[in-house]
Amino acid sequence: MAHEHHRHAITSEQRIRTAFFLNLGFTLFEVAGGIWTNSMAILSDALHDLGDTITLGMTWRFARMSGRRGDEVFTFGYRRFSLLGALLMSVVLFGGAVVVLSQAIPRIISPQPTHAPGMFAFAVVGVLVNGAAALRMHGSRSLTDRIVTWHFLEDVLGWLAVLVASVVIWIHNVPILDPILSLAITLYVVWNVGKRLRETLVILLQGVPEDLDLGQIEELVRSVPGVCDIHHTHLWSQDGVHHVLTTHVVSDMVDTYEQAADLRARIKQELQSRGVEHATIEIERPDGPACPDTEC
Repeated sequence: MAHEHHRHAITSEQRIRTAFFLNLGFTLFEVAGGIWTNSMAILSDALHDLGDTITLGMTWRFARMSGRRGDEVFTFGYRRFSLLGALLMSVVLFGGAVVVLSQAIPRIISPQPTHAPGMFAFAVVGVLVNGAAALRMHGSRSLTDRIVTWHFLEDVLGWLAVLVASVVIWIHNVPILDPILSLAITLYVVWNVGKRLRETLVILLQGVPEDLDLGQIEELVRSVPGVCDIHHTHLWSQDGVHHVLTTHVVSDMVDTYEQAADLRARIKQELQSRGVEHATIEIERPDGPACPDTEC
């Protein structure tokens, strides 16, 4: 299992590295295009991508660290370091959104002309580049990779909107569409980033994983033959993928080391079938004393 996780960590790192270089190159392309076309929508997306590029570089570094095994400082390993990249990316996106809104709103009041054919050409390239990046990131289960994937998918949608708007401006000369589009893209990104920021904070604060129900997990453990009851159950996730549980199990059918080991193995097997990768189980007798092979 450790070997499989190592392969997964390397794959995640490679995906983020590719996303970083794609984003960096396209950001420079956008800055030039936004100045040339005088498009607030393109410039706002360039600013958005510049912040993302910086964040992706740091996320790439955190992804490399997340593959390290546990040591005397971080006994669970470095998996949670990948969450720092997700958290940082969310904060940067919020900051970029504030800047974009401060520039887009005055242009709604006083629209400026834009170069519609240039906007159209850049929109086509934007859809292709961001679409390729999203496909590259697709398929990973890690929270950081999913946030990066959503970023590129949102950019694809944004560029499709720019594509449509550029055609309308080109034909009907409605320059106010550019800042309105910029505003709409920004609000949409903020909404989705906010949801992912909440997910990241829940994991960092050791909340119960969204894909698991604590009550159902406790009932699952109680259904194992030999279990009378459980208490002091704690369930959290290291990085949104690898889940951890600790609990005290009460059993009146355990008197020896072998019996306790067998009960613990059966409980862990059931938990692993529900996605709980690591479980620490303390087995107790109904009358109070714990079994001699208690795990801590």
